[in-house]
Amino acid sequence: MKEAKLVIKNETGLHARPAAMVVAEAGKYKSSLTIKKGEREVNIKSILGLLSLGASKGDEITVKADGEDENQAVEAIVKMIEDLKE
Repeated sequence: MKEAKLVIKNETGLHARPAAMVVAEAGKYKSSLTIKKGEREVNIKSILGLLSLGASKGDEITVKADGEDENQAVEAIVKMIEDLKE
């Protein structure tokens, strides 16, 4: 299992458009991918799950992956979330 913590810097957090981009990126990997905020943990490959977190600017989240491409998956998802501009 690979995991990484980060703080959301995007002004609008993980609302619909950025969440859809993250879900699309997550779909490229075979590993099981989750994102955790507080006590809630959801599947990154589920748009409804990701939106239900209500992740906003300044929130700390943890991206986790378990599987054959877990390292690449976590790196890509973290980079994408850190690079979000909208």
